[in-house]
Amino acid sequence: MGKATIIGLALGWFLMIMSIALGGLDKLRIFWDTPSVFIVFGGAIASVLGAYPLSAFLQSGNYIKIPFTAKESDALQTIMQIVSLSETARREGLLSLENRMEEIDNPFLATGLRMAVDGISPEVVEGIMNTEIDAVNARHMYGQSVVANYGKYAPAFGMIGTLIGLVMMLADLDPDTIGKGMAVALLTTLYGAIVSNLMLLPWADKLGFINANEIQTMEITLKGVIAIQSGENPRVIKQKLLMYLPPKDRPEEEENE
Repeated sequence: MGKATIIGLALGWFLMIMSIALGGLDKLRIFWDTPSVFIVFGGAIASVLGAYPLSAFLQSGNYIKIPFTAKESDALQTIMQIVSLSETARREGLLSLENRMEEIDNPFLATGLRMAVDGISPEVVEGIMNTEIDAVNARHMYGQSVVANYGKYAPAFGMIGTLIGLVMMLADLDPDTIGKGMAVALLTTLYGAIVSNLMLLPWADKLGFINANEIQTMEITLKGVIAIQSGENPRVIKQKLLMYLPPKDRPEEEENE
C-alpha cells in the first residue's frame, strides 16, 4: 500500500520540477525561499498545536508515517482462515478451537474466538467486538483529522506569508525590484498549495482508505466469529463472508458456481 503513496509523491515532485526545468535549469534556484518555508511549516505546526492536545501533536509523525508503511488488510485470507476454523469447530466441537489459537495471528479474531470458546453468549461477544471496532475507527479518524488539518492550515499560512511579503515590498517600493519582490512573496502561497495538495491532504485520504479497509476486515471477522459460535455450515459462512468482497476478488470457484 505504501508503494502507491511513494510513487504518487515522487511523480508529483518530478512533474513540477521538470515543468520548471523546461524553462531553464537556472530557474530552479528562484523557487527556494527559506523564510517562506518557515512561515508555511511553522504556521501549520502552530495551528495544530492550538487545535489539538500536545499528545496529538507528538503523535503527528506516526500518523504521517502510516501511509508509507501500512499493509493492506487481506480480507480474503481472513475469510479463508475463518472458514477453516469453522470446519474444525463443526467437525470436532467449538472447544477444539483452543488447540488452533497459536496459528491465529489476527488479535481481533483470536479475542473473539476465545470468548466464544469460553462460553460467552453471542450477544455479549458481538457487543464487545463492536465496541472494539468503534474504538479503532475513532482512533483512526482522529489521526486522519490531525493530518488533514495540517493540510488545511498550510495554504492559509502560504497566503499569510504572501501578504507579509507584499506589505514589506510595498513599504519599500522600488520599481527596479518590484518583480523580484512579487515573485518571492508568491512563493509562500506556492509552498502552501504544494504541501497541502501533494502531501498532507492525499496522506489524510490514504489514512481514511486504510481505516475503511481495516474496519471492513474487522466486520468480516465479527460476522465469522458469531457464525462459528452459532454452528453455521462452513459453506454458508464462506458464501456469506465473500459477499463483502468485490466479485473480482473472490475465488474463481465461487464465481463459477
